[in-house]
Amino acid sequence: MLKMIISGCNGAMGRTVARLAAADAGIEVVAGFDLSAVKTDSFPVYADPMEFGGQADVAVDFSNPSALEGLLRYCAAKKRPLVLCTTGHSAEQLSAIREVSVKIPVFRSGNMSVGINLTADLVRRACAFLGDGFDVEIVERHHRRKVDAPSGTALMLADAAKSALPYDAGYVFERQSVRQPRGKTEIGISSVRGGTIVGEHEVIFAGLDEVIEIKHTAYSRDVFAVGAVRAAKFLAAVKKPGMYDMSDLLNF
Repeated sequence: MLKMIISGCNGAMGRTVARLAAADAGIEVVAGFDLSAVKTDSFPVYADPMEFGGQADVAVDFSNPSALEGLLRYCAAKKRPLVLCTTGHSAEQLSAIREVSVKIPVFRSGNMSVGINLTADLVRRACAFLGDGFDVEIVERHHRRKVDAPSGTALMLADAAKSALPYDAGYVFERQSVRQPRGKTEIGISSVRGGTIVGEHEVIFAGLDEVIEIKHTAYSRDVFAVGAVRAAKFLAAVKKPGMYDMSDLLNF
């Protein structure tokens, strides 16, 4: 049986992962980590990961970038594979994640949905086919409580587009302070926050007299939790340290 730790267990996504894990006969949640160490389920909860001395096969993180340091310290010390689902990490934190991946397997994706990862592949193919004949813009929409903008998924889609374009694209996150025409090598990224929108990402290819749109809409958090559980099962079977992502899971 897979022994799982949920970091950020008292958050909305952490609770969703716990619910799906409880319905899976092959998974046991042995502990939760949360800055609010309140027990709301059958497993113990710790504010400091180092307080947990039990055994585990993998940790799944749906917390906050502020909790990363303690989580990385624990996983490195205990040799626990780590599935990072949290977004909004700083450049310094991303560097720390890469350093830890030398010691343990780390799975990281800007979005845990299989559908979004297919969307990224379609965006990559579209950019390779359309070349420099179309302007690329990305619009992402999320609920009012999401604190990072743009979303990690929007950046993932932008990276997918950039990797296939015939020019070195630069990201533009706001235009109101610059009074000038759109640059030829820009990828515009716009963020909308409001209501209870789970997640919408739209990639717009605007050409001469025609527009192509690729859009993904998530209607519940379950799609992300399902992907996280799949990633946990995959990573628990991986023995070699390193950075892994959704492409590794889909090809597993």
